[in-house]
Amino acid sequence: MNRDLVTALQAAWGLPEFRDGVRHVVDLDEVALLLAAFSVPKHDHEVERSLLRLLRSSLDTTEIREAVLLLLERDEVRRPLLAAVVRPRADRPGQAAAITSAAEDPRVRREVRAVLDDARVRALLWQTVESRVDANRVGLLRRAAVLFVRHPSVPRLTWALHRHGVLRELRRTAPSGDDAAA
Repeated sequence: MNRDLVTALQAAWGLPEFRDGVRHVVDLDEVALLLAAFSVPKHDHEVERSLLRLLRSSLDTTEIREAVLLLLERDEVRRPLLAAVVRPRADRPGQAAAITSAAEDPRVRREVRAVLDDARVRALLWQTVESRVDANRVGLLRRAAVLFVRHPSVPRLTWALHRHGVLRELRRTAPSGDDAAA
């Protein structure tokens, strides 16, 4: 397991606010089974759907949502989590730098909170995610457009991510062996 991730999880577990939020997860055994099934390279889409349903119900619970947002707001948790996310992207330094820059920006974190605090935005986000899992491109585009037009927090977050170069870097393709050698 990634040591940065372990460090972040230990720091998070040391925060009473995080533990209080996580205790609201109904069945930790179910979470463990889903995560184990999800970690298998050839898992089926039903596992993804089950994990998304669990995540969705968790983020709809105020205490759990606050615990998750706490992970972004506390330096001692956010920084090891960032390291766990960006280290595997060593072949994409621009992407790693953009993600780090955005995560360290308090304005971006404020916009993430605004997006996740709005129940209507969360519902549309989940519809968008479910459309992606079901490979329904038309539905995905329609829901993304609705999110962008109807909810001012979404364009603000999008603009904040754009300022840090996250969107540009996510659009770039992974370097091939020939590109990396050049």
